[in-house]
Amino acid sequence: MRKQKGFSLIELLIVVAIILIIAAIAIPNLLRARMAANESAAASSIRTINTAEVSYVTAYPTNGYASLAQLGGASPCTATSATACLIDQNLAAATAAPGKSGYVYAAAADTTSTYHAAAFPATPNSTGTKTYCAVEDAVVRVDTAGTGADPGYGGCQALPGIAN
Repeated sequence: MRKQKGFSLIELLIVVAIILIIAAIAIPNLLRARMAANESAAASSIRTINTAEVSYVTAYPTNGYASLAQLGGASPCTATSATACLIDQNLAAATAAPGKSGYVYAAAADTTSTYHAAAFPATPNSTGTKTYCAVEDAVVRVDTAGTGADPGYGGCQALPGIAN
């Protein structure tokens, strides 16, 4: 009798089925982990924007608070009131989809003494499920609905803060 070399079709199908089962279990967990990482990065970026806003209003008190573009600056950056070089240019330019780490950012000086900053998912329920924002009190607030829109100054103030 001749000795068989290689694998039979049944053996190969069993291996493929096992791989598909493992993938079906692992891929949803990977996507959830990626969304959690995006959300963590968004909350951290809002904290960075809060710090930059305080630094900006301290350095340029007659200007008040700044927009996101004013907080950044292209490299090599020279600090002025128009480009303060306080945040990374990637964050300053993440104002439209796909944004930075799946989130879109906004920061606006509502008046010379108030501002709001927001981070919302570029693709809700895919890149993230939460919207983060802050006003001049520097408390990072969260909207678990993750609507994919800037809640604005008043909307942000109405949201609950998150624990550091």
